[in-house]
Amino acid sequence: MTIELTGNDLTLEQFEQVVFGRATVALAARARAKMKQGRKLVERLVAEEKVVYGVTTGFGDLARVKLSPKELRAAQVNLLRSHASGVGEPLGEAEVRAILLLRTNVLAKGYSGVRQLVVETLCGLLNRGIHPVIPSRGSVGASGDLAPLAHLALVLLGEGEAFVGGQRVPGLIALKKAGLKRLDLEAKEGLALINGTQPSLAVGLLAWLEARNLVDTADVAAALSLDALRGTPVAFDERIHKLRPFHGQLQSAENLRRLNEGSEIRQSHIACERVQDAYSLRCAPQVHGAVREALGFVRRILEVELNAGTDNPLVFAEQGEILSGGNFHGQPVALALDVLALALAQLGNISERRCERLVNPALSELPAFLTRQPGLNSGLMMAQVTAAALASENKGLAHPASVDSIPTSGNEDFVSMSMGAALKARQVVENVKTILAIELLCACQGIDLLAPLKTGKLAAQAHAAVRKAVPTLEADRELAPDIEAARRLISEHTFQKLIAK
Repeated sequence: MTIELTGNDLTLEQFEQVVFGRATVALAARARAKMKQGRKLVERLVAEEKVVYGVTTGFGDLARVKLSPKELRAAQVNLLRSHASGVGEPLGEAEVRAILLLRTNVLAKGYSGVRQLVVETLCGLLNRGIHPVIPSRGSVGASGDLAPLAHLALVLLGEGEAFVGGQRVPGLIALKKAGLKRLDLEAKEGLALINGTQPSLAVGLLAWLEARNLVDTADVAAALSLDALRGTPVAFDERIHKLRPFHGQLQSAENLRRLNEGSEIRQSHIACERVQDAYSLRCAPQVHGAVREALGFVRRILEVELNAGTDNPLVFAEQGEILSGGNFHGQPVALALDVLALALAQLGNISERRCERLVNPALSELPAFLTRQPGLNSGLMMAQVTAAALASENKGLAHPASVDSIPTSGNEDFVSMSMGAALKARQVVENVKTILAIELLCACQGIDLLAPLKTGKLAAQAHAAVRKAVPTLEADRELAPDIEAARRLISEHTFQKLIAK
């Protein structure tokens, strides 16, 4: 499959196909025509020696410095070299592929004034599996994610480093392995390669995609926990939720009803005196549903940014003008990803509370710490402690990055911190995945302790998937491999696929 890029209609589905499915990309014919017009204008203004920011001037607070015709090309190369100042562990392969795709798509819009050759070379990197080494730290999300994108762009020049087949090699060697020629940049092209929010957006989009999986998994975990704790599904009655018709709440309530339908455990205590459960059980649709609503907001923001023109200056060939503005500012992305981290932290909090109820004999009416021989065995005691540690860590990570700003580069007096928001959201995703994995282990252990009674038909399929990967805990053993096995099931979308049936 080859996806033709125009800069205007890239979809989330296509994003996934390229990042994960290795679909190839190419520049659409109409994009070529648009880019040609934009490049003509840039070249005309250069020939006329007009003063245009970033084209015939220095950059940032050095915009007052007019460059001579002989300096234009060198300035673009120097820009990339000086801005490649990122630090920290490199971004992962999926994140780098996403950045390559998104930056290529933006340049294909035709408002950046670069030659087609630049975009074609970016397509070549993506299609041939050349993944630039991009350090994760160093961007404040204004004037674009300058440092990450500079590290990417250097590889186009045969500089920097890239991963090829898992091996880290110099940029020039990477290009040779791919059969690509190094670029000689022309006026404006270095600046066009690094002005934009694509690294923040890429990390955030991948976090959002996994967040959808986590909220579905949370419904499954909650249904198993409800049955293990011999709770009542009355609180999930559709009539209740129609009176507060948030779409996310209705969806989670429906999932919980379907999962526990036909439960023998429920039938065994149908006449018990308990009429209401703890909030972590009874209010699961309200809490999970609120997370779903937040994910809907985040999606709307990220989908707009997916095809947004975020360069500066922007080339309007039809009007013969090049205009300086601030579309590179990452504030929309930063705010959205802060919301994502905050929402997911709540998902982890409520899951951890259900874990605590499951292992606490005073609340669960099950053997202490879900082991048949408490005292001799500690059971899942420490698994819940791990969940608590991660839930607590998330509370710090949920503090918004976007409320911060720090002056940079002489004249950048208000920055977004969008990359910080993206990296925090990414970590919250990983923490919540582990918390949910622990809840699944605790809930399935609780179900086992109620045998021969069985949980609901759909929930039983989730239980069986867990038990295929992790056997019942009959005596103490190292729990870290069990947690990791449950995490893999979540990563494979096992439970998301289950409730999609």
